[in-house]
Amino acid sequence: MEIEMKKCLVISDSFKGTLSSLEICSLAEKEIKKIFPACEVINIPVADGGEGTVESFLSILKGEKISIDVKGPFFETVHAYYGMFGKKAVIEMAQAAGLPLVEGKPDPLRASTYGVGQMIDDAAKRGAKEIVIGLGGSATNDGGCGCAAALGVIFKDKEGKEFIPVGGSLDRIAEIDISEAERKLSGIKISAMCDIDNPLYGKEGAAYVFGPQKGADGKTVELLDRNLVALSESIKRCLGKDVSGIPGSGAAGGMGAGVVAFLNAELKPGIEAVLDMAEFSEKAQDADLIITGEGRLDTQTLRGKVISGVSKRAKELGIPVVAIVGAIEEGIEKIYDMGVSAVFSINRRPMPFSESRYKSKTFYESTLEDVLRLVKALGR
Repeated sequence: MEIEMKKCLVISDSFKGTLSSLEICSLAEKEIKKIFPACEVINIPVADGGEGTVESFLSILKGEKISIDVKGPFFETVHAYYGMFGKKAVIEMAQAAGLPLVEGKPDPLRASTYGVGQMIDDAAKRGAKEIVIGLGGSATNDGGCGCAAALGVIFKDKEGKEFIPVGGSLDRIAEIDISEAERKLSGIKISAMCDIDNPLYGKEGAAYVFGPQKGADGKTVELLDRNLVALSESIKRCLGKDVSGIPGSGAAGGMGAGVVAFLNAELKPGIEAVLDMAEFSEKAQDADLIITGEGRLDTQTLRGKVISGVSKRAKELGIPVVAIVGAIEEGIEKIYDMGVSAVFSINRRPMPFSESRYKSKTFYESTLEDVLRLVKALGR
């Protein structure tokens, strides 16, 4: 017996390099209306701190897009933007220090987060009383030192010479003075959204887990990790803070640790902040189905990304969740315990990503149509 779905909520992350969360929501609504013409479709395009975070907030809330030229990963000028929502600013660090900015020339030993600090400084000058920083998609491994330097934090080496630390020079830090940044940011609440809970260093830390995707080979990863240890020790010695084991301190090349140490920020799971601002629980009430997804379902998904955040809340509401993803890695079985009912990959046949990325739109449409036909045939 066929059923008619009355309400469906679509809340998906982007498929990096292929489909934005806004595009996915649009595609999903079209397919849902094709199979269930009378269904109410509620779209919540989201990101969890990485690429697309600002656009996500701008699509959910009324705000202003602020354009600004800042320094990129290698101190070149790049065009960036952030969102202002009254007295709250939402900044996506990838705008100034993201992987797409270093395509073809990644170098985590030299890449800097300096431009992120320039964006924070601009928001503060515009009167922001709360600044939310999305951590994710970084090309850097500087522990947020570049960002801090742009806000007035002074780093000196053993000879007393000021410098801006990068991934390859964190071990040179002998002195840290955050007084100017504290003055600039006085009265401003700062929080950082991160989609992971990795520590600053070690086998599960920033360098070992994320360094390779930023262009680091084995020896470079070891060097970056040693330098993050050195940074942690400098922070402890100069500022009296131990940030190494804080969950999420390894986010964005250690920037999670940096914003806590230098900017007195609080780390928050990115998806939780987005779900709260989007009023997810209220909008999901009485939904027959929730459709979510992201580009790659892997063990990192279990540690605080979009699918895990959505499924946990949906489980509390008793609503089934279907995750449509680009790729499915091994070791993700726990996602079902979190509340996901079923997972589907959009890949229709074996092919390298270099080819499949150009077919993502049609593959997504076809996969979702199959899911919806099954829902219609079997009922909830």
